[in-house]
Amino acid sequence: MANIKDLKKRIKSTKGTFKITKAMKLVSAAKLNKAQIRILGMRPYATELESTVRTVSALNKDYTSIYFNENKANRQSVVLVVSSDKGLCGGYNSSVTKAVRRFVKEKASEENPEKLKFYYVGKKARDLVQKELNSAKTFTFAKQDPTFEEVRKIADELGSLFTSGEVGKVYVIYNSFISAIAFETKARQLLPLSVSEEEKEELRAKYPYDYQYEPSPGSILDTLVPEVFVTSVYAAILDAIASEHGARMSAMENATKNCKEMIRKLSLKMNKLRQAKITTELAEVVSGAESLNG
Repeated sequence: MANIKDLKKRIKSTKGTFKITKAMKLVSAAKLNKAQIRILGMRPYATELESTVRTVSALNKDYTSIYFNENKANRQSVVLVVSSDKGLCGGYNSSVTKAVRRFVKEKASEENPEKLKFYYVGKKARDLVQKELNSAKTFTFAKQDPTFEEVRKIADELGSLFTSGEVGKVYVIYNSFISAIAFETKARQLLPLSVSEEEKEELRAKYPYDYQYEPSPGSILDTLVPEVFVTSVYAAILDAIASEHGARMSAMENATKNCKEMIRKLSLKMNKLRQAKITTELAEVVSGAESLNG
């Protein structure tokens, strides 16, 4: 049974942990605010850009692009897995890891399975799955928050594998930011870009106009289509960063609450032991006094 001295040490240690988790929560909250502004500002642009490309490509029947061409004979694919470099963020990295394993299992169950090669942003998910998979490369950034140009280099490297015909598809697996306490793990196909015939017919019915383009539709799309891919990669990484900060803030908040509860319980236990010790000493004093009087 713990004595008062041991309980004091545990309370002191728990109070030190409490200070650390509280500070980490505040830091994550500040970083989350910045990351949330970035991703919420980026999403409308990314959505509108992709919608524009889909609409213009659907209205121009003769347009063709290598980014839209699906080579079903090419079963080589690359997957970009986005996780964190640091831990202490709850189930953030385990969610990505589970999604990767689930994705591999789904592809392996197909009649003609794809051969997957994995690239990584962040080392936590990589460390958990790289021995199980065909891992190629880990991308790093100068700072925790990457610039658009840093992400463009990643997108260009992966995009060149597709445009050269080395791979037939490009995927990304990441945590999509929902709120400070919630995220959704997604596995998305980024290349080839696809617009189904049904969607094309819907867009043509929605926009039955004779648009005039300057320069030509082909020139516009040749410029915008690669940007859709780069923007999609950038948005996925911003989503993942915001989700990471939200997950870490929630994890540290829970840890702080647990520290508070532990300090309360240990203090209560220590006070009970102290009370019992005082009561015992008083009883001994009273017994000694009575024996002298007797």
